[in-house]
Amino acid sequence: MSNEEREFFLADVHVGVLGVATARNGHAPLLVPVWYRYTPGGELVVQTGRETVKAQLLRAAGRFSICVQDENPPYRYVSVEGPVTSVSDPVPPAERKAIAHRYLDPQEADSYLAATARQLTDDVAIHMRPQHWRTANFATFAAEFAGTVS
Repeated sequence: MSNEEREFFLADVHVGVLGVATARNGHAPLLVPVWYRYTPGGELVVQTGRETVKAQLLRAAGRFSICVQDENPPYRYVSVEGPVTSVSDPVPPAERKAIAHRYLDPQEADSYLAATARQLTDDVAIHMRPQHWRTANFATFAAEFAGTVS
């Protein structure tokens, strides 16, 4: 993917899989699905509970990665990794609202926000500056493969 294609793909609505290193003896990196927000050229933002394992590992590692994919053929994905640049503690209400409205229709988002309002005091927003990108768009491969099937 071109730089523009990868940034717009990441900015589109996908559930991301966040990866963060762990110092826990014998454990693989933590991988968890997350809602996130990204604007091309900007920082990626995720939110989580202040005392969760995820938050503890993010503070310790100081960086994380996220991978998003299109599960429909032709398959595509973007993976980005970078440093944590800031933590908003607690998560700003506008940030929480923006992420909820990104993933849910307006009425459902408002109901979700009302039902989980106590999280405003428990959640933090973690910002990451994308630094290393990996991408794939299998459209060309799929077209070539489709041309060889008889």
